[in-house]
Amino acid sequence: MAALAAVVAAFAAGCGGAPAQTTGTPAQTTGAPPHSATSGLTVGAQRKALATRYLAIAVAGNRRLEAEFGRLHKQDRVHLAAAHRDLREIAATERLFDRRLLGIPFPPATKRIARFLYWVNEARASMTVAAASSPSLARLRADERRLNEANKPVEQAVTIIRSQLGLPPPETS
Repeated sequence: MAALAAVVAAFAAGCGGAPAQTTGTPAQTTGAPPHSATSGLTVGAQRKALATRYLAIAVAGNRRLEAEFGRLHKQDRVHLAAAHRDLREIAATERLFDRRLLGIPFPPATKRIARFLYWVNEARASMTVAAASSPSLARLRADERRLNEANKPVEQAVTIIRSQLGLPPPETS
């Protein structure tokens, strides 16, 4: 997992994206030509529109995941078949978010991180599907630990995207 964290850091550094708090007008900080005050407003409006689209899919996905993980961690701790069902639903939710994420027309720096997020989230979804066929609850608990580790690069990429969109970091993991 340390290798995945290093890849996230390398992606972030390679993107050359400025931190959310920069000086200058939006046109100056995004590389857009500063032809007029209107061009800066357009860039700001575009960034806000992208942030709104991103939040729409993130909020919807997080609500579903909270419900699915809630069932998994509470009532399904002793019911293997129910845990399998919830894990399949979790993977489906992760993949729906990924498809929607790739549909957002991000600027190049953010698009690179979004593609990376897609890649690591798809890997995590594949692990989730594999866990959905665990032969026992004990094996499922071991799979859950690996899934938690796989979540770290996802969270890092989400934090970078949110920063690039001018959003605060996520409240919880």
